[in-house]
Amino acid sequence: MLRNKKIFLFDIDGTLSIDERVYEGTRELLSYIESIGGFAFYITNNSSKSQKDYVEKFKRMGIKSSENQFITAGYAACLYMQQHFRDKKVYVLGTKSFVEEIEKYGMRIAGMGEENVDAVLVAFDQELTYEKVKEACRHLVNPEVAYIATNADLRCPTEFGFMPDCAAICGMIGAAVEREPFYVGKPNPMIVETCLSQVKDAKKEEVLVVGDRLYTDIACGINAQVDTAVVFTGEARKEDMEETPYQAEWQFDTIKDLYQAVLKKKERR
Repeated sequence: MLRNKKIFLFDIDGTLSIDERVYEGTRELLSYIESIGGFAFYITNNSSKSQKDYVEKFKRMGIKSSENQFITAGYAACLYMQQHFRDKKVYVLGTKSFVEEIEKYGMRIAGMGEENVDAVLVAFDQELTYEKVKEACRHLVNPEVAYIATNADLRCPTEFGFMPDCAAICGMIGAAVEREPFYVGKPNPMIVETCLSQVKDAKKEEVLVVGDRLYTDIACGINAQVDTAVVFTGEARKEDMEETPYQAEWQFDTIKDLYQAVLKKKERR
């Protein structure tokens, strides 16, 4: 039931905001969560920004936040690479910010032209060049080189529509090397588990994953066995719900509608 939800895991782009324009109802819902002593986490698959970058972005949008609230696909990738490739040589296709962030987690970052890498990590790179793609392909023709990617999103919402996301970049690479990566971000339930590890005595029945994309946001909640809510301000459309295997417990046109539904359930309690 909505009235029992205290731990909210929000996608950002297409759910709470678009670029730096905050959707109506976002600030009100976040204030409500704070007023009940709840927790708000942001589980974006956008790996082009670090946790620190997101805190600054939210500050510009007039929303107070802290780094630990952002469990990004980039951060999840950092934890995964630290666990599996510490002290190994890794070629990273990503933004300068992302490369600097992941370097802190114990990998040796391979530069252009270096040999004998152990893994290639691909992220959502808004600084993408063909040389970076070529370098990733050069390493990945070797089947012994591990192939990891931050997130399975094909496109990222913007004010004008959409632009290619991490999985689209991987699609281009895959067409050349005939390999698919292991995706660390949503819909991997690791994202939800990482959030809940920060909440003492967290109960899954108190959790709600909120997003605009069915095959990542809603699938992530389903994989983690927690409730989900889809909003139709990003990629998903109402007609998609007729055939998708990723059925959300709740559907709302906007985040404002979710906020109003939460308030109504609260009033009836």
